[in-house]
Amino acid sequence: MYRLAICDDEQADVVYLQSLLEKWAESTRAALKIERYSSAEAFLFQYEEDKDFDLLLLDIEMGEMSGLELARKIRQENRAVQIIFITGYMEYIAEGYDVEALHYLLKPVTAEKLFAVLDRAAERLKSKEKELCLALPGTVVRIPFHEIRYLEVQRNYVTVHGAEAYTVKKTLNELEEELDESFCRTGRSYIVNLLFVKKITRMQVVLKDGEEIPLSRNFYEKMNRAMIQYF
Repeated sequence: MYRLAICDDEQADVVYLQSLLEKWAESTRAALKIERYSSAEAFLFQYEEDKDFDLLLLDIEMGEMSGLELARKIRQENRAVQIIFITGYMEYIAEGYDVEALHYLLKPVTAEKLFAVLDRAAERLKSKEKELCLALPGTVVRIPFHEIRYLEVQRNYVTVHGAEAYTVKKTLNELEEELDESFCRTGRSYIVNLLFVKKITRMQVVLKDGEEIPLSRNFYEKMNRAMIQYF
């Protein structure tokens, strides 16, 4: 079951998007719970009470608060929910990178383009459910993939950096086998989560929190390809 919200102040567009979502659900045998909101403020009122959404379809041009402003508020505490922007204007596209938007769809939205984006969202949501299991002295810790920023080798140990840092006696290769395509190596000593990458230079990967991860020359092209495929 996926919980979705459509946030758009044009009622006709909301009805149309919902019809496309229902067709996609039927074709993929997915179960959807679709909620409709006529403004960003109306959605935020509900969101403050219940944040358990999987996917948001946000119109950009709305009333006092735009879809972009709404997305920025959500991203302050929620990096897992998938966001798709619906807009009639190309100039907003660059701003979507700041809020990790999955995609921009230009109006009028076609079934073919929306279905392709929904397929990607579904794959991302499956990844959201995955966890890395770490056996630590006296306990086992399960870290959701979407919380892991990067992994770092320190001699015979690997530190997994997420909301907290955990160090285990394993090789980076062993842990890499447990990860998915949202992670990419930057060299012999690091693996980064593409979700947290802000930019790539010839020498380093810069994360969204400003932290810099060394990037080996031989991994530069691979890292760029991984980013293009992921986003």
